[in-house]
Amino acid sequence: MSVEIWTILFVGLSFIAYLYIGWQSRVKGSADFFVAGRGVPSLANGAATAADWMSAASFISMAGVISVLGYDGSVYLMGWTGGYVLLALLLAPYLRKFGKYTVPDFVGDRYYSNSARVVAVIAAIFISMTYVAGQMRGVGIVFSRFLQVDINTGVILGMVIVAFFSVLGGMKGITWTQVAQYVVLIAAYLIPAIAISLFLTGNPIPQLAFTFSDIVEKLNQIQTDLGFQEYTKPFANQSQLDVLFSTIALMVGTAGLPHILVRFYTVPNVRAARYSAGWALLLIAILYTTAPALASFARYNLIGSLHNKTLEQIHQLDWAKKWENTKLLQFEDKNGNGVIQLTPDQKTNEIEIDKDIIVLSTPEVAKLAPWVIALVATGGLAAALSTASGLLLVISSAVAHDVYYRIINPGASEALRVMVGRIMIGFAIAIAGYFGINPPGFVAQVVAFAFGLAAASFFPIILLGIFDKRTNREGAIAGLLTGLFFTAFYIIGVKFYGMPAWFFGVSPEGIGTLGMAINFVVTWVVSRLTPPPPLHIQEMVENLRTPGGEMPVEASH
Repeated sequence: MSVEIWTILFVGLSFIAYLYIGWQSRVKGSADFFVAGRGVPSLANGAATAADWMSAASFISMAGVISVLGYDGSVYLMGWTGGYVLLALLLAPYLRKFGKYTVPDFVGDRYYSNSARVVAVIAAIFISMTYVAGQMRGVGIVFSRFLQVDINTGVILGMVIVAFFSVLGGMKGITWTQVAQYVVLIAAYLIPAIAISLFLTGNPIPQLAFTFSDIVEKLNQIQTDLGFQEYTKPFANQSQLDVLFSTIALMVGTAGLPHILVRFYTVPNVRAARYSAGWALLLIAILYTTAPALASFARYNLIGSLHNKTLEQIHQLDWAKKWENTKLLQFEDKNGNGVIQLTPDQKTNEIEIDKDIIVLSTPEVAKLAPWVIALVATGGLAAALSTASGLLLVISSAVAHDVYYRIINPGASEALRVMVGRIMIGFAIAIAGYFGINPPGFVAQVVAFAFGLAAASFFPIILLGIFDKRTNREGAIAGLLTGLFFTAFYIIGVKFYGMPAWFFGVSPEGIGTLGMAINFVVTWVVSRLTPPPPLHIQEMVENLRTPGGEMPVEASH
């Protein structure tokens, strides 16, 4: 069977499974809708968290970025995994003990202010919409290539599937769908990586092949022969300061992402929250230790398949012709010598490869079986849809629970709260679809922006809210707004309006680190210049840090 038929089969079966899980998980109560009834086992929550977090950026784009940047691409590996250590140690157990539904819920109650709650809602929506844009672009890319449909049509198809299990089951439906999606995406990532590793190095374990074979040495030589820097040369594409800032931004951004933090509200107790974080880190590490190997294999195979070939030879490659149709792979014989060449100079380079297609195209370039190629496409969809659903629920709950229920209509019934949540998911999906059709960048870049915004907004006020009882509402609001607006201003200015990267050349992906520092300083200073929190809030913070137990009922619901 052809790749397209296998893809239709795999995608169809996986979508049927997701829809079935969503139908079986349909809920009526607000606790089930917003936090899955707080009954998700640790391992299942770890798998759901891993799928929720390993988005299209991790699956589709990360190895592609590493493949192009080499050593400097490791910022994504270090930042995105290191953040889970911070999350497990500093935030997850305390947030679960607090017992709220959402991150704005924590902010609103900890800082005894509906104004703080509203600011947190705005930040959560802003971050989530930035993040979800990358997911919908990933969905569109997969559909465009493997089902030969327009990218916009692919985005709409993805929106319909996510809407079904999100609207019906809320967090409960999303959680169990994400468990299934983790199984799909990890199988789809590992099977081709193992096959290519065995073919190129004779070693079936990608991590060992990358470390102990001569594949990287060969790739370094090829890179220098073509005029590029060595693949493993540090700071060839980014300054040392930018690598440091980007890594920190991704790390603390991970620990501040609202759709990840809310996952720790779904487990039965504090102990389960710690175990969930541990399981998530282990399950994520399986993919993240494979990514550098897959990136090097992809780079090696792509150069060998395309460089110094005639257009006629390239068009005989079915995969190259189909990716060219998507406009994500382009060839231009600029010097007219009849041969297509890859060079580091954009004026002479004749091969344009979108970073987002490298992982998806690798099984085809390596001439793996059609079913493996289709499995990778299915895994890419699973990664994008799992994260999109989590983000959509954050947007929904921010409006339905934190604004409508906690501020506008505190007497709203369970059924009304859930209905408002479902309506808001519909609105959020429509907006996400727009950004998927009109994306502001490639997938990993867009997602990195979201991490920077999370680092500059939520991480400082949550950390200080847990460990500094003197931090008050005035400080939290001032710090959150300052960090968020500074980071957004820098990112938007540099990315869209030609503003120079004036802070020592730090990229938009890394500026969240400075935004975080500004947030910390502003929050701390303003809190010391204004009255301390009420005594009962200070006692609540003390109780929050006391090992074991739950918060009192009146403080936790």
